[in-house]
Amino acid sequence: MKAWIAFLIVALVWGSYFFAIALAIESFNPFGLVAARYLSGGILALLLSRVLGEAPPQRRDLPHLMLQGFLLLTAASALVAWAEGHLSSGTAAVLCSTTPLFYAVMGRESLGLRAWSGLILGLGGVAILIFSKSATQILSLWGVLAILLAVFFWAYGTLHGRNHVKGQGLLGQVGVQMVTGGALGLVVVPFTGGFLHAPLTWQSGLSVAYMAVLVDLVGFSAFVYLSKIWPPTKMSTYVYINPLVAVLLGCLILEERFSGWMALGMAVILMGVALLQIPRRSATPEPIR
Repeated sequence: MKAWIAFLIVALVWGSYFFAIALAIESFNPFGLVAARYLSGGILALLLSRVLGEAPPQRRDLPHLMLQGFLLLTAASALVAWAEGHLSSGTAAVLCSTTPLFYAVMGRESLGLRAWSGLILGLGGVAILIFSKSATQILSLWGVLAILLAVFFWAYGTLHGRNHVKGQGLLGQVGVQMVTGGALGLVVVPFTGGFLHAPLTWQSGLSVAYMAVLVDLVGFSAFVYLSKIWPPTKMSTYVYINPLVAVLLGCLILEERFSGWMALGMAVILMGVALLQIPRRSATPEPIR
């Protein structure tokens, strides 16, 4: 049950990720954004870990947690933020939806025809959903390469942590990763144009606060927990649901037009996710959590 709650948190909360980044980079440089959101979120995670009496991260886990912090939170996040200055948020969302494919290949999972069909359907559904919403999508070769490199770093870092981090204390581990990611971003800030490239707006400031608390502290904690107990490909199906949530929020809150193509894209996404989430008959049943 806890695993499904974590999955829903990542799927729903991270559905607003690209929109929040698009607002934040109106004022922030990529590494300035990384430093601001992850240092604040990481310090909050460490404080909560102490207040809740969690076991501190094990010393042997620290190098692996710090490597994860660099790959997932410094490198991947900065690449995505930079790429969104050269791509539309819709194109970035579609490219980031290749994450399950990276997990499947890099993790060398034994996937059957049904799982591979689910991967392709999910990615195809995201493409239909995004491109039906707006036919004009900005495309830049360097932006595309930046997103794909970010996805590679994210997949590699997640798999590395899954294989090497053995200790307990979820918030403490998340705090170490986030503080590492934010601190490394802070080191790079003076050499990449500083924190801001334009006057700070209230939209950008609120976006950073929103990402620090909900996207990073809550969402990333749920992601780290889920990555330890679910197979990587099954866990990563949240990236198919994120754009679906983002489009629904746009229709409900911003009163954007809902089309038949968008409905088709959502249906294809749900079919793909179902194919990946339904356990194989020959697989050992997962323990109830």
